[in-house]
Amino acid sequence: MWSADEIAELCYLHYRTRLPKQGKPDRNREWTSLAAVVKVESATQREVLPSPGNLQITKEVVAMGTGTKCIGQNKMRKTGDILNDSHAEIVAKRSFQRYLFYQMWLAASHQQCSIFIPGTETGKWKLKPNIIFVFFSSHTPCGDASIIPISEPENQLSKPVTGDDAAGQSAECISNHDRLGPEDKRKSEKMASNHIIKRMKTDDDDYSSVITEDLAVQQVSVKRVGDTNPKSCECSAEIQTANKETGLGRPKVVDVYRTGAKCVPGELGDARMPGLGYHCVGLLRVKPGRGDRTCSMSCSDKLARWNVLGCQGALLMHFLQYPLYLSAIIVGKCPYSQEAMRRAIIERCQHISFLPDGFLTHEVKLLQSDLQFEHSRQAIQEVQTNSRTKLVPCSAAISWSAVPEQPLDVTSDGFRQGTTKKGIGSHQSRSKICKVELFHTFQKLVTSISQEDLPDTLRMKTLETYWDYKEAALNYQEAWKVLRSQALTGWVKNAKEYLHFT
Repeated sequence: MWSADEIAELCYLHYRTRLPKQGKPDRNREWTSLAAVVKVESATQREVLPSPGNLQITKEVVAMGTGTKCIGQNKMRKTGDILNDSHAEIVAKRSFQRYLFYQMWLAASHQQCSIFIPGTETGKWKLKPNIIFVFFSSHTPCGDASIIPISEPENQLSKPVTGDDAAGQSAECISNHDRLGPEDKRKSEKMASNHIIKRMKTDDDDYSSVITEDLAVQQVSVKRVGDTNPKSCECSAEIQTANKETGLGRPKVVDVYRTGAKCVPGELGDARMPGLGYHCVGLLRVKPGRGDRTCSMSCSDKLARWNVLGCQGALLMHFLQYPLYLSAIIVGKCPYSQEAMRRAIIERCQHISFLPDGFLTHEVKLLQSDLQFEHSRQAIQEVQTNSRTKLVPCSAAISWSAVPEQPLDVTSDGFRQGTTKKGIGSHQSRSKICKVELFHTFQKLVTSISQEDLPDTLRMKTLETYWDYKEAALNYQEAWKVLRSQALTGWVKNAKEYLHFT
């Protein structure tokens, strides 16, 4: 029906043609990450011609996001008017929710062009059976999915590369070095100068970084072997298998790509052993900030959550009979491990039980494309090979939704780009996908529907705040409680005070 490359190509085309220059990186010195949601719609039975092999599908980008930044906890606001997390995956997901709100309004207005059809309960809707959604990310999600083995091809000539070259091979979508504090930066630069990093040519004429010793510029987690502590770490199964089979002609795993995401407070931490033993796998992590720790969970963790709770969120769950799951997650050309992706997104939550009706650990398809994003860190580095200019992540984030009014949004530091200090808090400073704006979109939807047509959870209720409405989505909250108690136990939740806005 469709391939990973077709989805990637569609997203890259949309980025080039539908997004403006504003918010995109300066190709001479900046890079960014891209994510999108693609609607894949197959022709209904009556539209299909009788001859076999004629099942037609249409693919459409319905949401897109770019970005690499995240605000620290000291910048968080109790008014819900700032974007805490501007990683591309999160911007794309929030843009997708904006699209879903619009589609729900179409359904409630009895317009046939909506993706939703009536469910069996009053006020509830479900996705048309011939529609699925595919998530695309130009890069491996930060956190657990980015802890990827690096193999050392044997009997191959190698050439030294600089520390900057090696850092560009990191599976993390943000410059780890840029996120370190001044003291950590000095340490990492000193260690980088003392270690040899080699780029080795593999049989398929591709290049991969081999780090011969521990390198602090990149941080990575993998489990310690032989430790009797029940809370100790182990290498991932992929690394163990590869090293056992080294004698059978399989390259030896000598290190792992590193993620900058930090282990959540109070939970098992990284071993920080040289090479393979630096990280622990399977752990919850928060995105790092510049000196100021963030409260935003890694993209790997958030994808794992969406794979159980759906990606519609608590507010939309009021109107949905079933959670809205992604059918596939596709990653662009970059360092990638199928085992790490599966572990991070599916396996960590596979064992949970007693979820409410309709919720499950979804068996999402995990695929990789061979097509590289033109503004990825690797792509910019390949173009700028002879330049001495330091590459930095683009400070802006772009949000795009398939909605008729103001589909586009460009933000920086959590507010609309161009917002001055004096302008913070004004309506003009808000992104269309910040909490309070999505909440107001939800409230407009609720008020457009008559009381008798509302779902039970919203009918005749005295709900006021964002928190109230989220908590009133009872089946969603029950599923989230089960998931947190059985799998994602260290999840960092925002304090209630940040959710009590109207």
